[in-house]
Amino acid sequence: MDTLLAVRARGVTKRFGDVIALDGVDLEVAQGRIHGLVGPNGAGKTTLLGLLLGLAAADGGSLEILRTPVGRAQAAPEGVAGFVDGPGLYPALTARQNLAALAALRGRDRRGAGIDEVLDQVGLTDVADDRAAGFSLGMRQRLGLAAALLARPRLLVLDEPSNGLDPAGKRHVHGVLDRLAADGTAVVLSSHRMDDLEALCSEVTVLATGRVVFSGPLGELAAADRELDYRLLTSDPTAARRIAAGTGGVRTLDDGPAARLRPDDGRLVLRAPLPALDALVARLVREGVAVRELAPVVSPLEAAFLALTDQQQQEDGR
Repeated sequence: MDTLLAVRARGVTKRFGDVIALDGVDLEVAQGRIHGLVGPNGAGKTTLLGLLLGLAAADGGSLEILRTPVGRAQAAPEGVAGFVDGPGLYPALTARQNLAALAALRGRDRRGAGIDEVLDQVGLTDVADDRAAGFSLGMRQRLGLAAALLARPRLLVLDEPSNGLDPAGKRHVHGVLDRLAADGTAVVLSSHRMDDLEALCSEVTVLATGRVVFSGPLGELAAADRELDYRLLTSDPTAARRIAAGTGGVRTLDDGPAARLRPDDGRLVLRAPLPALDALVARLVREGVAVRELAPVVSPLEAAFLALTDQQQQEDGR
C-alpha cells in the first residue's frame, strides 16, 4: 500500500545539459526496509540519492517522499537525512562540536540535546572531544551517520556508509541500520560492497546508464535457473570431478578467471544453476564423498549485477 511507502518515484528524469543522468526511474521504498542501490560508475546513483535528500529537483516524473509530493520548488520534507559523496564535517572542530554546530543550524536545542545519544549509537563516545581532522575515513563516516541520526529520520539516505570501516566498525554500523529499520525507518543506501548489501538489504535496485534494470527482493536476483560459478572442496577431488562430469547442467571450469582463483588444494570450480548443484551434492553424498566447502566464486548479487548492467550497456551500444 502507498501509505506504507517512504519513497515513491514514477518516471523520474534528470538531465545535466545534454547528459541524461536519470531516464524514467521508478522506485519504491517501504517504511522499515533497507533498500540497496547499486550500479556502475555513472549509472545515476548519486543523482538519485541527491533527489531523495532534496539537493536537486527532478526534471520530469513524480516523486513522493514520506507521502509528500516533491516538486521543482520544494525541498525534501522534514524527516529525511543522510549524506552523498561523504559527510560534510568541520575538520578543526571535535566530533561533539561538529554535531552541536549542525544541531544549531537545524534550529535544534543549542545545548546539544541528543548529541551524546547519537555519538554512543555510532560508537564514537570515546573520541567525542577529538578533532575530526585526525579521524580516519571510517570514523568520519560514522560521524556523518551520527549527524544524520540527530534528525531522528524516518528516511535515511546514505552513500557508501561502510567506506573505510574496519570489520568491527562495519558490524557496528550494520547494527545501527538494522535497529533503525526495525523501528520503522526506511533506509536507502548506495554501496559498491555487494557483501554489505546482501547482509543488510531486503530489496535492491540496480541502475545502468540512468535506467532501472532490476528492482525487487534480493531473492529474485538469485533465480534458480541462473548459472553461477562455485568452488567445491571435497574429501576426494578425483571422484568429485567424475561425478560432476556425469551430472546434467554442471560444468567443470579448468580455465578462465574463475578457475585461476582456485588454490592448489583440490578444489574444483563448477558452473551450474541451483537445481543442478543440488543434484550434484546429493550424488556426492550417496557415493560417500564428503563436501567440505561449497561457495560461490562471486556472490549471487554481484553475478546478477554484472549480467544486468552488461546487458543494458550492450543494448545502449546497439
